[in-house]
Amino acid sequence: MSEMSARTIVRDGLWSNNTGLVALLGLCPLLAVSNSAINALGLGVATVLVLTLTNVAISLLRRFASDDMRIPAYVVVIAATVTCVELAMNAWLHEMYRVLGIFIPLIVTNCAVMGRAEAFAARNTPARAALDGFAVGCGFLAVLFAIGCVREVVGRGTLFHGAANLLGPWAAALETTVIADYRGFLPAVLPLGAFIVLALLIAGKNALDARARNRAAPPREATA
Repeated sequence: MSEMSARTIVRDGLWSNNTGLVALLGLCPLLAVSNSAINALGLGVATVLVLTLTNVAISLLRRFASDDMRIPAYVVVIAATVTCVELAMNAWLHEMYRVLGIFIPLIVTNCAVMGRAEAFAARNTPARAALDGFAVGCGFLAVLFAIGCVREVVGRGTLFHGAANLLGPWAAALETTVIADYRGFLPAVLPLGAFIVLALLIAGKNALDARARNRAAPPREATA
């Protein structure tokens, strides 16, 4: 794997073709679970694991699956991987598992997972597929976490509330009150708040991309 190709894979997953800001895939968990930073982080990490592991597995199996059985095989691999991640969270992060609930098994239906399997993993080596899955997952995690932080601060005035559920008892010290004596802002923790924050993030990304294109464009010659 050349350095340039690896850089392109990472750039596409994190920015150019970000799942949440460009492809707009997996919006159901993105909007539903991002009511707090820790919930967003928990589901985001689970999605990174699923994307990376499924990409590797499908890349290894791509030579053995016929065209007729390709999609069913992908579904089986994705479902098995999500089940393993779900059982692991239930065993070691039970409180977080209870909070996230149905959204962990619903990773199976995340279009981003199937999309990367079909568009990239089935056509590349396991190493490249692993990098692609990790980059796409981290891009999704970054958007999910950003929305969770904004909604939690604006909606409740706190940050990292419930960190012990994900990281263990030591993480209780991470829980921070950002705005003291704050009564909260209900729309921020409702679905409306998720849509608004996502729209602002998309607008910000588009503005940064437009600025970068303007800087890269050659200067126009002055007309007489």
